[in-house]
Amino acid sequence: MRTGSNDAEEVGRTTAEMRQAIKQVADIIGEIAAASEEQGRGIEQVNRAVGQIDEVTQQNAALVEQAAAAAQLLEEQAMKLNHTVSLLKVEMEQATSSASTSTGQFGSAAPSAI
Repeated sequence: MRTGSNDAEEVGRTTAEMRQAIKQVADIIGEIAAASEEQGRGIEQVNRAVGQIDEVTQQNAALVEQAAAAAQLLEEQAMKLNHTVSLLKVEMEQATSSASTSTGQFGSAAPSAI
């Protein structure tokens, strides 16, 4: 009888140990699930951040294109202005040349002081 009683006690202890081990496994699985959820939220945040970075990169690319177009336009305007100034210089030189030729024929262009 003693053997049956000892066996029953041992089975009881083993069953309790198994319950404890099952509880530990369940706790570990719960921790893994919680960590997986947290990891999923982290991945979602990273995806949002990457999307925002992509959007900003596209905006920057558009701004670069606009800046390049503006620089091209400014360069064209500078060339036109340079050309206009050159024409003006030529006209001024011609006017000065004509005026000096005219004053050479008729004397001094400045009135004489009395």
